[in-house]
Amino acid sequence: MKNLFKGVVVVAVLFLSTGLVRAQQKIGHVNSNDIIQSMPEFKTANTEFENLQKSKEGELQQMGAEYQKKITAAQDLQRNRSEANRDSIDAKLQSLTMELQEIEKRIQDVQRVAQEELQKKQEELFAPIFQKANTAVQTVAKEKGYAYVFDIANSAIPYFAGGDDLTADVKAKLGISGSTPAATPNQ
Repeated sequence: MKNLFKGVVVVAVLFLSTGLVRAQQKIGHVNSNDIIQSMPEFKTANTEFENLQKSKEGELQQMGAEYQKKITAAQDLQRNRSEANRDSIDAKLQSLTMELQEIEKRIQDVQRVAQEELQKKQEELFAPIFQKANTAVQTVAKEKGYAYVFDIANSAIPYFAGGDDLTADVKAKLGISGSTPAATPNQ
């Protein structure tokens, strides 16, 4: 009976001590959007990505202009078609129709390839930046003894109140200076 009582006491002490340890875990939060957008690498990558995007858009606009010229030419031929020139105009219209189909196919192919290139470039440019920010968050959390760090920029957190804002510490770890706007609880 004494051993049973001692066993219950030991289990109770272990259970309570585990609860106390959990109660002492620190919780913090960061705003990853603020951190990432403050990084100089992000600004450089964003500029490079926007330039590539504009280049692809310009290429497609040129092809669209060529397509529009062919449409206008076909419409002009159609307006000038008469019984006397019907055979020659029909042959020209047939040729223009084939050219228009080829241009449409090229435009579709260029759009598909451009979209793939942009996705690949976006991954190439931004993945290292996201990884660097994530590593900095983890390092700061470990250094400061945080058990949990939530990202308030993530919409999966419907509510937060309290916890420590580590955004400024993460920015400092990344060598970014500047103030961080205060995070407001989502309600």
